[in-house]
Amino acid sequence: MSTNWFGAFTLLKKEVYRFLKVYHQTLFSPVVNIVLFLAVFNLSVGNHIQTIEGVDFAVFMSAGLIMMASLQNSFANSSSSFVMGKVMGHIVDYLIPPLGALELLIAFTLGAIIRGICVGIVAYLTILIFVPLGFHNFFIAFFYLFIGCMLLGLLGVLCGIISESFDHMSAMTSYLITPLTFLSGTFYSTNSLPEFWKSISHFNPFFYMIDGFRFGITGHNDGNLLLGSIYILLINLILSIAILRMFKTGFRIKN
Repeated sequence: MSTNWFGAFTLLKKEVYRFLKVYHQTLFSPVVNIVLFLAVFNLSVGNHIQTIEGVDFAVFMSAGLIMMASLQNSFANSSSSFVMGKVMGHIVDYLIPPLGALELLIAFTLGAIIRGICVGIVAYLTILIFVPLGFHNFFIAFFYLFIGCMLLGLLGVLCGIISESFDHMSAMTSYLITPLTFLSGTFYSTNSLPEFWKSISHFNPFFYMIDGFRFGITGHNDGNLLLGSIYILLINLILSIAILRMFKTGFRIKN
């Protein structure tokens, strides 16, 4: 069976228009939050900690916060689409058209990636007003931003398939996404941790996403960039196969 690329593109456009229509909530609100984070940390500890691992404190923090906002919004985009469809009853609109499992996966994941990248761009330009950011390696930064948003987009689709209500989706965010994000080195260098906790943190895929993006901005990294990229891509592959299987069997969708 051939892939319905036109159908996938149409669904992708719908996903993009959905978050652009309320840009003040989907793009600007997350940026306000991370600017407040940056301001609070700078005011509270900025005078005591000038640098982290040789990187200016504000720059180190900014890179982590930009990536954090992008990842969280990628997850929010794909998960909310599915859960909203179930709650409001229009999930049938995804099942009636001639769209296969692959087309659904491509559209929802790319929609999440685009929102994550848009949030990252807006966040970068906004923080640039206050902090002198640059790029040590733009391509590495974009690569990690892309595969990181892809992982969270896929997680969002998985969460949307499993969840039956917004409460279930919120639980996933509160008990998994937020803790893993905050414990990934967003606000600190994992090199400052005791060896045991440093080793534990390196099992966290969020660590490699933020570490790789931070390297692209600052030139500093705590972990192995090659290992991190392979680890993230492997998780993306596993999630893609699992979600494709769920789509094909109609797990928690057709019933």
